[in-house]
Amino acid sequence: MALAKDKAQRRRPMSQINVVPFIDVMLVLLIIFMVTAPLLQQGVEVDLPEAHAEALERDQDQGEPVVVTVARDGQVTLNQGPRVNEPLDRDALSDIVAGLLSERPGVQVYVRGDRHVDYGRVVDAMVTVQTAGVARVGLITDPAEPDR
Repeated sequence: MALAKDKAQRRRPMSQINVVPFIDVMLVLLIIFMVTAPLLQQGVEVDLPEAHAEALERDQDQGEPVVVTVARDGQVTLNQGPRVNEPLDRDALSDIVAGLLSERPGVQVYVRGDRHVDYGRVVDAMVTVQTAGVARVGLITDPAEPDR
């Protein structure tokens, strides 16, 4: 009995944290974020026209550029601001772009127009952005297939 009493007194409690449940939770969160991240980055689906053009250099100091999208049905959306990927009218587009310019002067602005949308809608979006104070507006296209 004395031997058992001495053994019980010599045992120290374990002070280690079991990290297996934490690893399980982290792996589940990682999978969830990997699945949802591409869905969040996609905006409005647009069939861009193809063009033989050089890619523009992106100004890293300005952060993410503002992209105005004109969808096939003529709806105009923005990738930034208070109404991300929501349809906007001309006045709302102008107000939001002016607000973004006041926060980040010199931000790059691009227009993505669906190849099947009326050309006048794309021009209207460009003019609206320019009247909001943007000096230069770029157009986004898909790279053209190389000629064979």
